[in-house]
Amino acid sequence: MIFIAKKILIVEDDSSVLRATSYILEKEGYEVLTAVDGLEGLRSAKEENPDLLILDVMLPGIDGFEICHSLRAESQTAQLPILMFSAKGQEADKATGLKVGADEYLTKPVERTVLLSKIEALLAAKS
Repeated sequence: MIFIAKKILIVEDDSSVLRATSYILEKEGYEVLTAVDGLEGLRSAKEENPDLLILDVMLPGIDGFEICHSLRAESQTAQLPILMFSAKGQEADKATGLKVGADEYLTKPVERTVLLSKIEALLAAKS
């Protein structure tokens, strides 16, 4: 049996968070794609057809809430599992993230095990 790595797109403008998250996921065998601003993230989500999207909220260009809402509105990306990952930890921010279509909302910093378990659960629910 050939194992095909799940493709995860990380949209994050903080280079240290992006590097750390990429490292964790690559070590677990995921194929990692990255984008550092909202427009690039939106384009990559449509062109690369990732299995899961990890999306920061505060991004240059278009914020994560707008990206999430836009992806949910298009049939091609409507079912894409989206994990919002943000320093914005207020209940109102979480509520907004879930309202615009995020499947999960985690506040930075997050434990590696929590991040991986949420990703595994979202990928399992998709398949």
